[in-house]
Amino acid sequence: MTRILLILFLGLFALPATAALDPAVVKQLAADDSDTSIAAIRQLGQQPEAVSLLEAMANDELLVSEGTLFLLVGEDALDAATGAAITPLPETYESVSVNSRVRRHLSSVLASMKLRDADRTVRLEAAQTLRESPDADLIPVLAQAMAQETDAEIKALLQRAHALSSLASPQAADRLTAIAFLDDSTSPATRSLLLPLTDAEREPDAMVREAAAKAVRAIETRLALGEILGQVFTGVSLGSILLLAALGLAITYGVMGVINMAHGELLMVGAYSTYLVQTLFRNHLPGLLDWYLLAAIPVAFMVAALVGMLLERTVIRRLYGRPLETLLATWGLSLILIQAARVIFGAQNVEVANPTWMSGGVELMAGLVLPWNRIVIVGFALFVLALMWALMQKTRLGLFVRAVTQNRGMAGCVGVPTGRIDMLAFGLGAGIAGLGGVALSQIANVGPDMGQGYIVDSFLVVVLGGVGQLAGAVWAALGLGVVTKFLEGWSGAVIAKIMVLVIVIIVIQKRPQGLFALKGRFVEN
Repeated sequence: MTRILLILFLGLFALPATAALDPAVVKQLAADDSDTSIAAIRQLGQQPEAVSLLEAMANDELLVSEGTLFLLVGEDALDAATGAAITPLPETYESVSVNSRVRRHLSSVLASMKLRDADRTVRLEAAQTLRESPDADLIPVLAQAMAQETDAEIKALLQRAHALSSLASPQAADRLTAIAFLDDSTSPATRSLLLPLTDAEREPDAMVREAAAKAVRAIETRLALGEILGQVFTGVSLGSILLLAALGLAITYGVMGVINMAHGELLMVGAYSTYLVQTLFRNHLPGLLDWYLLAAIPVAFMVAALVGMLLERTVIRRLYGRPLETLLATWGLSLILIQAARVIFGAQNVEVANPTWMSGGVELMAGLVLPWNRIVIVGFALFVLALMWALMQKTRLGLFVRAVTQNRGMAGCVGVPTGRIDMLAFGLGAGIAGLGGVALSQIANVGPDMGQGYIVDSFLVVVLGGVGQLAGAVWAALGLGVVTKFLEGWSGAVIAKIMVLVIVIIVIQKRPQGLFALKGRFVEN
């Protein structure tokens, strides 16, 4: 008796959506012919009570055994059309086969049925699905949904879905109206749907062909503009990283004339400091994990600055005036730092995750999404640049650094402690490199060798921009970043590097002191 009551309960309440369906139509869902299955799906799509059945089919939960379609509810089998219990349970059965073509139509029909749902989120998701998979057979459903929809966002999606679906309408007037509506699109998918309408063999109406060709040209122009803007933004993002790496190098190279081959490893120190702060927050402050990056900024600066000052005090100070020995010594220091990172953290890359507020992006147009992590990095680079300018122009330390950069001997004669300025400037440059490591950790792998790929580009920025010049470093970093990305899209990464180097050599031949040369008696002489 209990089993009978359970079956009756399931039949009445658990599966009401299949209670009044035509068994012959339901049986066609398992037909070998895709057209037959699609026709059955469309017919069932007119009945709201068929939603659960079609969802089961989409989830591969619609089963078939010897031509009988059923669903499993617990240990009981219920007929897919009537909801009646099937006893005994079939010994062998399989899911109804759904190929990609049938699944595409099934998704569209299910989405159209959900347009009547009271939940806005369900309707919004359905409208987005229909916009991405237009279907001419759903034009009446979309028109009815547009007339009833009051939400502006959902209505706009339905209008676009209706226009995309109307491109396959047999009426030329409908196709013309749809083309006019889609003329402002920036989607490659819309272009692909419009392109066949420009072919005389597929589109008999001359006005439709002309309108479609005009719309395709407009979309291609916008897509080209979007691609250019995307490359510019990527170049600016790369330039921001180069700027953070080169700012510190510009200070140390400008003040002491030291070619610091370990500068890239100071980026690595900043990145690993970020990883350690993230680990600390994850283990001890999990509720504040999203804000670990803000805490990592001062930590990375201080750690990298201390490492830089230690290197300057112990090794580099003893080699001033001997550029070749300094070059070899700092290269050796870079190897020591790399090996130290391998010993402490291992040779494999470590994971540094983006905070949730840096995830996702801003979609300016179809195909052009600006990631939040890169937007934040660009803003962070500008913030560091502003602080550097204020430090160099408005503080006593900045005055001393500029004095030593322009004329070390005269600065020492008037009482500037050049030795202390050397140490502080090296620490400041190393700290800024550490900040570059914080930024780099958000878009690149953090590993012992991560700094090696940026040292050459950083020197190019310093030499091209002019020694000790912030404005020169800014323009050189952004220029090299944008030019590199455009050349990579045209010729590949390797050829792009070679061409950038050739461009820098040509510029240096014309302006040996860089784009922004220092002014002063010592420099001019």
